Amino acid sequence: MQTPLEAATPNSESLAARKAWMGLLARAKPGRLADLFPELPAHDLLRAPEIGAVMVRGRIGGTGQPFNLGEMTVTRCALRLGSGAVGHAHVQGRDKGHAVRAAVVDALMQTNQAEALRATVLVPLQAEEVARRANRAAKAAATKVEFFTLVRGEDQ
Repeated sequence: MQTPLEAATPNSESLAARKAWMGLLARAKPGRLADLFPELPAHDLLRAPEIGAVMVRGRIGGTGQPFNLGEMTVTRCALRLGSGAVGHAHVQGRDKGHAVRAAVVDALMQTNQAEALRATVLVPLQAEEVARRANRAAKAAATKVEFFTLVRGEDQ
């Protein structure tokens, strides 16, 4: 089965595919994204990078009643390329450059450059994220403690 990122076509309006690449760009390390995509094409800022806060909500047990966990700093940006493609980004933290770069990639993913960009930027970022998650899961599994109770036999 293909992931939404793999199933996206160059001019796809698929909401799931766009959500997948925007999430990947938002979770990427800013320095790594800059390494993979160093040169930004000409663009006009529709919304200059702005720093703000959002309320993070959680659910008890993952499915229970929602509660406010706390605030998180985010940076958002919207821009338009010369071709008319519009890109948006919301990234964690205060890195305006990361938000601009992510918005440019989002805009380019809606053009005929999507396949090349997927191969050079998104696929490496996705592979690194999978490796990071596997490493984190392995570290967590190493700390797992299993409890068991021995039942004593009954006297006969």
